[in-house]
Amino acid sequence: MYNRKVWILFISCIFLGTAQLNAQGINLGPQLGYQKAADADGGKFMGGAAMRLKLSSSLGVEGSINYRQEDYANGNLTVKSWPVMVTGLIYPLPIVYGAVGAGWYNTTFDFNQENLSMAFEDETKQEFGWHFGAGVELTAGSNLKLTGDIRYVFLNYDFEQIPGTGELNSDFYVITAGLLFGL
Repeated sequence: MYNRKVWILFISCIFLGTAQLNAQGINLGPQLGYQKAADADGGKFMGGAAMRLKLSSSLGVEGSINYRQEDYANGNLTVKSWPVMVTGLIYPLPIVYGAVGAGWYNTTFDFNQENLSMAFEDETKQEFGWHFGAGVELTAGSNLKLTGDIRYVFLNYDFEQIPGTGELNSDFYVITAGLLFGL
């Protein structure tokens, strides 16, 4: 008798969880943004995709992958990365959210051999960073949401290889806009 009650409870939880998931929805779509690191030569546009899952009316989670590139030391170093980020979303209001999360950055350091007096080998390594921010999520139809946010990312690369660049700060802000389609 006890096992039967446990199974009924278990199956009920699955159905309730599925109903809640369908009520809140999963959304997937493209993102475009502008990012600028503190000591980069200039800001750059970036692009990628995001998937959001609304866990409740006040909580959500987002996974995203983007491509970003920036130049340092007057173009002597180009940093290219594919950040994979997971972000927790807190909705104090239905359309406004706060964001906090972590990211894994597969990063390539591409040295401009023509401008440097010493030869440096390009290298690829993985970095870990944290981010926080805020944004808005507007419904634009039954299956479409428009998003916009600003995030600050703590990701300080080690630039020790190029003389005079050890103190460069690569933490950055990113402003994104996206379209999310309901699945």
